[in-house]
Amino acid sequence: MPGLTEVEPQSLKKRALELFSPVHGQIPPPDPESKRIRLCHKIQVAFGGVEPASKPTRQADRRSEQTNSSSVLTLPGLEEPKELQKGITEKALVVGPALPPRDLINPGNAGKSTIILPASGSLTERNLSTAALMERMPSRWPRPEWHAPWKNYRVIQGHLGWVRSVAFDPSNEWFCTGSADRTIKIWDVATGVLKLTLTGHIGQVRGLAVSNRHTYMFSAADDKQVKCWDLEQNKVIRSYHGHLHGVLSLALHPTLDVLLTGGRDSVCRVWDIRTKMQIFTLSGHEKDVFSILACPTDPQVITGSHDSTIKFWDLRYGRMMTTLTHHKKTVRTMALHRKENAFVSASPDNIKKFSLPKGEFCHNMLSQQRDTVNAVAVNEDGVMVTGGDKGSLWFWDWKSGHSFQQAETIVQPGSLESEAGIYVACYDQTGSRLVTCEADKTIKMWKEDENATPETHPLNFRPPKEIRRF
Repeated sequence: MPGLTEVEPQSLKKRALELFSPVHGQIPPPDPESKRIRLCHKIQVAFGGVEPASKPTRQADRRSEQTNSSSVLTLPGLEEPKELQKGITEKALVVGPALPPRDLINPGNAGKSTIILPASGSLTERNLSTAALMERMPSRWPRPEWHAPWKNYRVIQGHLGWVRSVAFDPSNEWFCTGSADRTIKIWDVATGVLKLTLTGHIGQVRGLAVSNRHTYMFSAADDKQVKCWDLEQNKVIRSYHGHLHGVLSLALHPTLDVLLTGGRDSVCRVWDIRTKMQIFTLSGHEKDVFSILACPTDPQVITGSHDSTIKFWDLRYGRMMTTLTHHKKTVRTMALHRKENAFVSASPDNIKKFSLPKGEFCHNMLSQQRDTVNAVAVNEDGVMVTGGDKGSLWFWDWKSGHSFQQAETIVQPGSLESEAGIYVACYDQTGSRLVTCEADKTIKMWKEDENATPETHPLNFRPPKEIRRF
């Protein structure tokens, strides 16, 4: 516009400096009273929630006698130092109440700890050794129960391939195993003698289940087939067609005539065992479905997948209820507790326990099993077992998650050292026998050591550090 002069950018900087910067040599000297008030306010905010001990310790008395000029941190209920009180009143600084820090004091244990600040030049350079001066509080972590160690008492040979599945008869007289040699073998529980061999699959048998309401046995294999075997005639009477890829997991509903299968097509299929009809197709996983749990109450179907998620399904409407994303890697196996309404899931990152029906996370197992866990099982006594792909067999206390025994399976003669993996583990109906199916083509049976006592095998348990309360 005409008549207006353009303002140079440099002149704006000069004006700002003239307005806001003090003239050289006129900076006011630091005020010690204001510094004292600021420090007093910081101390009150940081340590105002720490309560004093009812009786001062001898160490504190000696320090107070030796250093008269030392400053003691004032706690609620004690008189503040006169210098700090004088500085606050003179300057009329009003400080609001400070919230007590959660990690410094426990409200239920007031009057058991004290913190003393030794004078070492300035307040900002003082070190607080809380761990040395405060009393250690007892851990809230549950103490595990003592369990006898388990030992291997029988090795069964007969399969010509990896043993990938196992299931017990409801009468606890026999159990069946499925192998990569495409056969299903039935063994006597008491003697370990082979009773029957069933053929019909053209792929390795990955899942087995025996009905407690009918004389049926169900099998699933990598050949996309799901078969129903009549145990009175020892032959296949039904086949369930629908999977587009290999079937990896199989579960039988405990109260309904419903069969659940999951596989590499990333879906869980619900079958009517009588009519061979597919009731629902539970789709939602992005990768292979490795494990399935069937519960009599909601959620009636729980699936674990290679996409590292666990999903709950409503069997009435065939839709998803919720998704658990606690794991970071593949959920390879899961197991239900026979008495408690809870389940455990195993993944290469960790072994986690959840409660039902909402799927609330309880805790991780306290020791990290470095092998990839392929098998998990729980009995009524609260003994959980996990088997790894390198032959590690760990036994855990269900309540606390403490591992009280770490065993290693022995590879049978004629097998490679790399064939020491455990693919599946299962307890019998009484929970006193354990069967593990392994990559060296053998079946191993385990039981508790009858001669073990708490004196010969003490319980070496320490609660985790992140749970301890100080």
